[in-house]
Amino acid sequence: MTDLAALKAELEGLAIEDNPQIVRQKSRDFFWYSPILKRQLEEVTGDLVVTVRSEAEVIRVLKACYARDIPVTTRGAGTGNYGQAMPLSGGVVLNLAEMNQVLEISTGAVRAEAGAIIATIDEAARKSGQELRMHPSTSRTATIGGFIAGGSGGIGSINWGGLRDFGNILKLRVVTMEEEPRVLEMSGEDLHKVSHAYGTNGIITEVEMPLTAAYDWVDVLVGFDSFADAARFGDALANQDGLLTKEIAPIAAPLPYDYFLRHRKYLHSNQSVCAILVAPFAMDAFAAFCGRYADATVLYRSDRASEEDRKTLPPVSELTWNHTTLRGLRVDPTITYLQVLYPFPDHIRKAVQLAELFGDEVVGHLEFVRFDGKVTCFGLPVVRYTTEERLEEIMRIHEEHGCPIFNPHRYTLEEGGMKQTDEVQLAFKKEADPKGLLNPGKMIAWENPDFDFSSRQTYLFPGLAS
Repeated sequence: MTDLAALKAELEGLAIEDNPQIVRQKSRDFFWYSPILKRQLEEVTGDLVVTVRSEAEVIRVLKACYARDIPVTTRGAGTGNYGQAMPLSGGVVLNLAEMNQVLEISTGAVRAEAGAIIATIDEAARKSGQELRMHPSTSRTATIGGFIAGGSGGIGSINWGGLRDFGNILKLRVVTMEEEPRVLEMSGEDLHKVSHAYGTNGIITEVEMPLTAAYDWVDVLVGFDSFADAARFGDALANQDGLLTKEIAPIAAPLPYDYFLRHRKYLHSNQSVCAILVAPFAMDAFAAFCGRYADATVLYRSDRASEEDRKTLPPVSELTWNHTTLRGLRVDPTITYLQVLYPFPDHIRKAVQLAELFGDEVVGHLEFVRFDGKVTCFGLPVVRYTTEERLEEIMRIHEEHGCPIFNPHRYTLEEGGMKQTDEVQLAFKKEADPKGLLNPGKMIAWENPDFDFSSRQTYLFPGLAS
C-alpha cells in the first residue's frame, strides 16, 4: 500500500494537489483522439500531482518516491496524443509547467527550462531576429520538454527534418531516478537515450535548442480540383530549392471546408487545399511558381487579408499536423486518424493510390518533410471510424502497400512505430531508473522482455488489465 501521507509530509512546502478531480484532469492528455486509447485509458489517474519549480525540487520528489517505490510520470502541458503522459500505475504526476523560464538566447541557440511554452520561447528569440527551427501545431500550449520527450517534428520539418536528426536538439539536462538522483548533461549521441522516450528513463529539466532566422511567415491556402493535384503541387513546391517555406500540407476535400470553419468563406466544399507558410520575401516567386499550375487557385493570403481577418483567423500552423484532426473532432467526434510514412521516391504515387483506394473512409492529409535527406511526406489521414477491427485492417493495408504506420492508437514506445526494442533507451533506463518507476507501462522491453514484436498482438499493461 502506497503511503501517500508520509510522502506528502516529506514533500512539505512543495505544491501538492490531491483533489481527485484535479488529479484526474492532470493525469490526461489528448489520448481521446483514438477511440481505442479512449476505451483503454479512460479511467487512468494518478494519486497526487506535484508541481515543481526548480531542478532541486525535481530531485527532492524523485528521491522521496524512489525510497517508497512510488511511480512518477512527468507532465508538461498534456498535449500529447498517445497517453504518453498518463500514469498507468498511479503514483505521482510530476508537473513541470512552472519550470518555464527562457534562460539564455545566443546566436543560433536558446536555453530554456523544460516547462517553457514553445511559443514563449519563439517570442523571446524573435527579439534577436531568430526562431525555433520546428514546433508542433500546439506551440501556443505545448512545452519544449514535452515536445522533445513525446514529439517527432512538425512545422519547420520541411527544412530541418525531425527531432531525431543530429543538430535539432543541442543539449539536455536530465535527472535520474535513483537512491541519489544524478543530474546528467547530455549532447551528441547521448541525446537519443532520452529524446522521444516519454520520460521513461529520466526527467528532462533543461533544454538547449538550435535557432534559425525568424520571418513574419505568410499564411497561404491554395485550392485544387483533386487531392492528387494538391499532392503533386506540394511535392513540387517542397523541391524548389530557392523558395523558402516552413509548412506544406495538402488536405483532401471535403476536410478544409468542413473543418476550417473560420476560413470557410474562402473555401469550396469540393476543393482540396494546400496549406502553406511562405517567407514574405519569397511571395513574388511563390506567385510565379503558382502561375505554372493552371489548376492552382490562391484562395487566401494573409499578407493581403483584411486587418480583421488577420486578427481573428487561426494561423495556418493551427490548420495542419494534428490540428487538422483536432478541428475535425470538434465537428465530428466519431473520426480518428493515422500516422503514415510514404517513403521516397514513390511517396506521391502511394499517397494518391491509398487515398483513391479508401475514398471517403480515409481522407488524405499530407505533411511534407525532409526524411533521411530526401523530401517526402508523412500522412495524417482522417479515418471515418467504424470498428477496431476495420481500423486494424486499414493499417494493415497501408503497410502492405509499403507505407509504414506510426500507430497513434498505442500508448507504448515500441508499438508506436519502432516495432522492436530500442536497446539504447532500454540500457539507459536500467542505469537511470533501476526500479522501473518512471512512467511504467510505456516501454514494453522493460515490462515484458519476451514480447513478440513480429506478431500482431497488442501489448496491454497488466495494471490496465486489472
